[in-house]
Amino acid sequence: LHLCDRRQRQMCIRDRIKYYQKKEGEKVGSTMMTSLVACDSSFMIKSLCSFRIPGVDYDFSINTTHVAMLLVSLFILIVAIIARVKINKANASDTPGMFQNIIELVIEMLGSMVDGIMGRNANRFVNYITTLFIFIIISNISGLFGLRPPTADYGVTLALGLITFVLVQFNGIKKNHVGHFTALFQPIWFLFPINLIGEFAVPLSLSLRLFGNVMSGTVLMGLIYDLLGPYTVAYPALLHAYFDLFSGCIQAYVFSMLTMVYVNDKIAD
Repeated sequence: LHLCDRRQRQMCIRDRIKYYQKKEGEKVGSTMMTSLVACDSSFMIKSLCSFRIPGVDYDFSINTTHVAMLLVSLFILIVAIIARVKINKANASDTPGMFQNIIELVIEMLGSMVDGIMGRNANRFVNYITTLFIFIIISNISGLFGLRPPTADYGVTLALGLITFVLVQFNGIKKNHVGHFTALFQPIWFLFPINLIGEFAVPLSLSLRLFGNVMSGTVLMGLIYDLLGPYTVAYPALLHAYFDLFSGCIQAYVFSMLTMVYVNDKIAD
């Protein structure tokens, strides 16, 4: 299937080149060639369908990011429902199965991670941090299953960064009231611009770090499959193990850990 897709893309590119050559009466330049190849590369976001809402002068489209996010969300929801049903039906005397053991292991591991960083405040944020970590890590490794990772789209990572930013600011205001704003003038009042920039840099740093690491792996793997198609037999598995598994897990941990650090910094006594 991948080979057929590559052949179709190559045929499409050749057809476009012939069209421009016939239209312009000259050879296609390297810039146009690069743009044609980039538009058909497997790492690009592709529009799957478009539609219009009556009365709204705008074309809405559904692309690969929307589909991947929907599949990831459905997967998490289905696993959560199955886990809830199995745990509710389980008795203390029953021997837990493999599925229940895996779920309990993951929940205990994430609970220990949150408790180790946030201490007595862990119970308030463990659900959000757990959901955040699971969504990011499954999104990152979705490339193993033929999807374009949702976190390779900056619109997704920026939304995650903004949610964390709102969470940090809300808890800071709730805890310190006016002191949350007066802290921007400390230790010296003329440092206010730097402190303000530091606050707004939180969502940008979180989102750009996650997006950059996931996108780099997506682009590299896409180039390997597009340019070395006939020779991609076994060695891409090693690259997937790094870019999707190792790097994906690291980035999910870093994003979750920094979220906990930022929140804990605002609500600390």
